[in-house]
Amino acid sequence: MSDVAAYPIASPVARNAPPVSHTPHAMLAAAEAARPTSRYSTCAMRAACLPQGLSALELQRLDAIICSTRTVRQGETLYRTSDAFQSIYAVRAGSFKTVVMHRDGREQVTGFQLAGDALGLDGVSTGHHSCNAIAIEDSNVCIIPFSLLESLCREVKGVQQHVHRMMSGEIVRESVLMMLLGTMSAEQRVAAFLLNLSARLKARGYSSAEFNLRMTREEIGSYLGMKLETVSRMFSKFQREGLVDARGKQIRIVDPDGLERI
Repeated sequence: MSDVAAYPIASPVARNAPPVSHTPHAMLAAAEAARPTSRYSTCAMRAACLPQGLSALELQRLDAIICSTRTVRQGETLYRTSDAFQSIYAVRAGSFKTVVMHRDGREQVTGFQLAGDALGLDGVSTGHHSCNAIAIEDSNVCIIPFSLLESLCREVKGVQQHVHRMMSGEIVRESVLMMLLGTMSAEQRVAAFLLNLSARLKARGYSSAEFNLRMTREEIGSYLGMKLETVSRMFSKFQREGLVDARGKQIRIVDPDGLERI
């Protein structure tokens, strides 16, 4: 993918004009000049994905490095395994799943990303993405060229700290997944999944007790290392025990403390 190529770079208007520098610093300066207003002021996910405590000028500089937004329809892929890493993506609306493919063609879900989450950090270490990112509903992302973000991190401490927190969050997420797959029973895995999703939705200003699952039971099973039938049995068990009220994809957590005790 050539996300950086879509980034607006001013070109000389006269034959004798000086050449345009394509260094990250020059591109960042051009972007700041081109975008005097911030889209963050109208973004519903501002509180979820924006570094806190930035000045108005720093917010404008951060907004300037977003080269564009992109709509990804349900089932479409944002990036694929082995694609060159150029950008990270902030989920503006909708949700995604990240998956890796086994040699026998089986799909393993490695995460679910909601509005306010970042995608693409898997490519930082090697320069290539290590998974597929697929929209599980019609979604929209902000595209942030990583070279520009790195330049801004060197100049704005708040942005640098935020990027570090995002990377740390990826490490924690992978550790939690390993614990889910390695030490928890099927019942505990599903309970932990629902509680985690509830907490994430609450952090974004949504109801923590009632929500619609965007992912299928089969996708949940792939993420938790369980068969579809086992996931369905766990939901039915929680329903009988009065812990949740599950009506298809609509979930109501009736007894969060009960889920915690599992």
